[in-house]
Amino acid sequence: MPTPVLPALTLSKSLPRGPVVLVVGLGDDGLRTVPSAVEKAYAKRFGSDVATLATEVGASAKAGHTRTLPRVDDVRVLVVGLGTQAVDGPALRDAAANGVRQAGGLADDKGTVDVVVALGATTPEEALAVASGALLGTYAYTGVSSEDAPAGKVGRITVLHEGATRTADGADVAEVATVVTTAVLVAREWVNIPANLLYPASFAEEAQALTKGTRLTYEVLDERELAAQGYGGLMAVGGGSARPPRLVRLSYRPRGAKLHLALVGKGITFDTGGLNLKPADGMYTMKCDMAGAAAVLAATWAIAKLGLKIKVTAYGAMAENMPSGSAYRPSDVLTIYGGTTVENANSDAEGRLVMADALARSNADSPDLVVDVATLTGAAVVALGDRTAGVMATDDATARQVLDAAQLAGEPFWQLPIPAETRGKLDSTVADLRSSGTDRAGGALAAAAFLREFVDAPTPWAHLDIAGPAFRTGGPEGAFSTGGTGVGVATLVELARSLAG
Repeated sequence: MPTPVLPALTLSKSLPRGPVVLVVGLGDDGLRTVPSAVEKAYAKRFGSDVATLATEVGASAKAGHTRTLPRVDDVRVLVVGLGTQAVDGPALRDAAANGVRQAGGLADDKGTVDVVVALGATTPEEALAVASGALLGTYAYTGVSSEDAPAGKVGRITVLHEGATRTADGADVAEVATVVTTAVLVAREWVNIPANLLYPASFAEEAQALTKGTRLTYEVLDERELAAQGYGGLMAVGGGSARPPRLVRLSYRPRGAKLHLALVGKGITFDTGGLNLKPADGMYTMKCDMAGAAAVLAATWAIAKLGLKIKVTAYGAMAENMPSGSAYRPSDVLTIYGGTTVENANSDAEGRLVMADALARSNADSPDLVVDVATLTGAAVVALGDRTAGVMATDDATARQVLDAAQLAGEPFWQLPIPAETRGKLDSTVADLRSSGTDRAGGALAAAAFLREFVDAPTPWAHLDIAGPAFRTGGPEGAFSTGGTGVGVATLVELARSLAG
């Protein structure tokens, strides 16, 4: 899969020449920042200002609502709702994505349309949110077809912004938006690829291809090396498939870096549930069960492209969970990398087993912080819904680092606890611990407690359960696309930026 090519993005204080669709925002406080030249042109043509015309055609401040005004000269105004709550970074990002997505639909069958986004951003952080949302709004998965992929409908994107164009750490807003969005779209594409085309070996090859032309180093362990080195979780989960497991390791070592971040991602390329077979309806979208590995690998690429001064080691634990005569069983005892033994409680709780191997291996790299990302539990979806991901950590300060990064990235996360009594649910009479508790209560918390066992104390650690927002079966909404969303990528890059700063 080639790296996605995004429209050219610029920040400007003035409206560019040529035919454009101008996206403006409508909030509870009215219409925002319509350029004076556009106001004059619309008043001359219609005898009314843009705000009045927008009201007459039914424009609303409701998030996601759009209305388009007739073209005047070279400008066609598209009004997008900013939402009825406080207009923050996430609201601006979603509005920009909604506006650009709708603007792309105004292009003719063979042409493209240039888009100008004017949502009243006044700070570099707000400009970054608008720019990122605008780029995200251009994405749609094209699928697998004998026909050539359709060309993008959006040509150039200009974000109108009066303020500084560099963030507090000196980064160029347009560059950060382009690099991070590219990484998000890489993750989306990987998640969307059908599982017969993206399996452990091909996923590992995709990750290797992504490192070309970067400062990343690449390593992969195949099934023979995994078995020889004692990766019992990966070998058990992948043992039922004709497509054997892989463990991918990307390393980024810039000069001058003082901190080391380890990222671990769940890469189950398809999850049938194994011998604890999922129902048919629950299995259909399980090509998305590798979204955690997609997020950490794509984010590491973006961190390297931006040249952030932080060491990063990323692990993608890749396996396909299938039922067969060689599949692992409930009640099997597995030996995880490093020697810990685990009683398998349920073969549909496979993600934590491959993550245990990768987390245990990450200890050898002596990181200062470990963050893992996984579509781990349905319990997290029950608790937080399908838009919000969960954060569980060794301590509140570590959780707060992740939550602050997520807020800047515009990705919704919420902290969940790991109560002290949760570890007791994992006691086993035949191994060092069980992979799951004996009841369904607090399933997401028990899974996090299990993973915590494989991170050497006192290393700070955070677990991101993205089972809810990693994949959307409905239509696009704000910055989220249909299918894979790439959730977690922007948060991990923001976390690395904060640590490097």
